[in-house]
Amino acid sequence: MALGRLLHGDPQTITRGETIGPARAYEVFTAVFFGGRRHRAFSRLVELSGARPGDKVLDVGCGTGYLTRLVAAAVAPGGSTVGIDPSPTVVGYARSKAGGSACSYETGVAEALEVPDASFDVVVTSLAIHHIPADVRPAALREMFRVLRPGGRLLLADFRPPRSRLGRHLIGVLTGPAMEHNPVDLLDGLAAGAGFEVRARGDVRPHLRYVQATRPEIVR
Repeated sequence: MALGRLLHGDPQTITRGETIGPARAYEVFTAVFFGGRRHRAFSRLVELSGARPGDKVLDVGCGTGYLTRLVAAAVAPGGSTVGIDPSPTVVGYARSKAGGSACSYETGVAEALEVPDASFDVVVTSLAIHHIPADVRPAALREMFRVLRPGGRLLLADFRPPRSRLGRHLIGVLTGPAMEHNPVDLLDGLAAGAGFEVRARGDVRPHLRYVQATRPEIVR
């Protein structure tokens, strides 16, 4: 059994996707997986998101809330962040780590966000898209479009499999096929298909691919 499978939670009635189970074990796993560079990598994601003081930010598939808390620091003073995840276990863990930061966390799914239209300046999502079933991903991106204000910014970031066959095989052994064959080259198309204007794409070492996009001021 892949090590990654041990980190998955029990099936949830609110989603067909995979969820995170033991939150503390997941934190240890990701710290090791990023080889001590997790903070640097996710701080770079915060920069790429364009989040700035006063912004309202939504983190979709927030997991244990690591990125959510970093974004909260970037939008202070005056800003706020909301993390949404289908796993009650990790939402509870994220709440316990929020401290005095302007973070709140809710249980929910990417394809049916229970937030009003045009209510956020920035939407971020990291290491979550590959957990969402492929046929549901377009709906999830449409929801991200809906909740962003016109001119709002989107940052998609997900795992970039190694280019070598051996590297991909090792990832498969550790985490399972979802990450071994993660089609990050489709992120652009997902964003564009939902109505976003893709602005940039690239890699954040050691393991991430990102896409920056915006919701047009005028929807055609």
